[in-house]
Amino acid sequence: MNKWIKGIISVVVATGLISYVVHNYINFVEKKQNVVTIDKKKNKTLFFYRDDCKDCQKVFHHVYWKNVFNKNIEFVNMNQKMNRKYIEEYDLKSVPSFVNKNEIYSGTKISDIDHIMENNK
Repeated sequence: MNKWIKGIISVVVATGLISYVVHNYINFVEKKQNVVTIDKKKNKTLFFYRDDCKDCQKVFHHVYWKNVFNKNIEFVNMNQKMNRKYIEEYDLKSVPSFVNKNEIYSGTKISDIDHIMENNK
């Protein structure tokens, strides 16, 4: 077999494997139900979600990757009973919800999610 074909096949297989591992890791992070203590002194966008919510799952990977580069998002899984105190504190009506110092957005429209995350800098 030609060296080029072997090289291309190796790259394709490696890329597929890496993509699979990264995708599963992000899904693992999404399922975590850590108790979150929100530090209001930090200028972070709060992302309220439930790991069993289809709409939340639709946007989770996008929000996760934004956070990898900006580190300005606090993930709050509302399936953790101790995190439910934030429902009243932030007047949450549904998930996914995004809260920053100026506004609240509930929904899955990526442009609106990006807007609220960028307006918190």
